Amino acid sequence: MATTDALTPERILEATEEVLRRHGPAKATVVDVARALGVSHGSVYRHFRTKTALREAVTQRWLDRTSRALSGVVAGSEPPETRLRRWLAELFAAKRRKVGDDPELFATYMVLVGETSAVVNRHRADLTGQLARIIHEGLERGEFAPAGASPEVLARAVFDATGRFHDPAYAREWADPGIDAEFTALVDLVLRGLRAP
Repeated sequence: MATTDALTPERILEATEEVLRRHGPAKATVVDVARALGVSHGSVYRHFRTKTALREAVTQRWLDRTSRALSGVVAGSEPPETRLRRWLAELFAAKRRKVGDDPELFATYMVLVGETSAVVNRHRADLTGQLARIIHEGLERGEFAPAGASPEVLARAVFDATGRFHDPAYAREWADPGIDAEFTALVDLVLRGLRAP
């Protein structure tokens, strides 16, 4: 067995992702992860107390990749409407890449996401928080002007309205001909609803 000196949570999560890709969530075990790392399963449990904690952490890591990529759009200097359009487009593109680039891992994560609702809820809250920051800036600049709604309420409405283009339940539709035109039409509609008269 290898020494555990260089064993980090990140290395364990990388190995877990590979094990999940190979075996799927039903068959992947902590012992498989430990074997892939050349350590005892007890070494893995020192970093992640339970199999559930390990699965939650690997799911969080997977979802965080999308959040980090989108946070750069939020911090950009473009006008809020441009950033909102870009943020929605990048979210859709990121979700499609996850399905297309590694369908086995995507299917595995769909199982894990079903098991880790708290992780998914945090992810959704992070994404709607990012949207709310863009919308807040648009309201402050007078570019967006829906009457009486808070940025948080508007962000949730935008997120829900565009669900077909980021909710994995719709993944089969993302390769349909015309999906890009449908996405653009919906985003145009959403932005018209937000725009100041």
